[in-house]
Amino acid sequence: MTNNDFWKHIETIIAQGFDAHGLKQLEQYAELFISWRLVYQRFSPLEQHGCAAGGSNHVIASLLAGAGIDPSSLSAPEGSFQRECECAETQANRIEQWAKTVGCWIDDVDKSLPSLLGEQIAEGGEAHVYYKGNTLVKSIGLDYYILPVLALDRISLHNAYFPETRLNVLGFGRTSEGDFQVIVEQPHIQGEQMTDEEIQQFAERMGFELRNPRNWTYTTPEIYLSDLHDENVIKSVNGNVFVIDCDIRINTPELKLGGIRQLTTEVEFITE
Repeated sequence: MTNNDFWKHIETIIAQGFDAHGLKQLEQYAELFISWRLVYQRFSPLEQHGCAAGGSNHVIASLLAGAGIDPSSLSAPEGSFQRECECAETQANRIEQWAKTVGCWIDDVDKSLPSLLGEQIAEGGEAHVYYKGNTLVKSIGLDYYILPVLALDRISLHNAYFPETRLNVLGFGRTSEGDFQVIVEQPHIQGEQMTDEEIQQFAERMGFELRNPRNWTYTTPEIYLSDLHDENVIKSVNGNVFVIDCDIRINTPELKLGGIRQLTTEVEFITE
């Protein structure tokens, strides 16, 4: 199957409303992705492993978000923020329709999760956090990313570079105000906060360069890493460092921080 054939098939599955045959095909594509018989060239091998580590829900949603959008369905001017928002809603609606069909969708996340898990224990710029035994459940919005495909990339990258605090995608939902959410589960790590200097040393050992201390931004030519402050990075009693949360992206030239990567949705099938 060629790259063009693959994406046409994904678009057909979407157009046909995720019937039983389409759902089976998506599951098969996820299996091919996880077993490395479908290579997603958007990612490095490590990053594809990180995407797979998010679970089949994450893989399928990433593929649905990556499918093309008919330009005639968009009304805002090309290149405008309004057009980006239209694309975001198209991607979110696809994932919503699929998630409702397979049963991994939650309505009114801001009310449903507290009723299931109790009151939230923390809140960040984009996430609400709930305690569940030895794990945390997070409801993550699109505030930092706008496009669901970029929010899903963030999970893939986090899992690739910080596997000790892997994000497993449980499902998706919307708040009572209609804001799209990704619902993830993550290990609950006990530890102490680190200083900015300690965090900088940790990031530099990983090959990152400090670019903006005001928002804790580090980069390599491949990866943009931000929001790496003392509430998002902890050190265990054994001295191990755990990144709990961060803003991590593929570093493209558009971010203006020396990035060399290009966002692509090219796929390649590996035949034995």
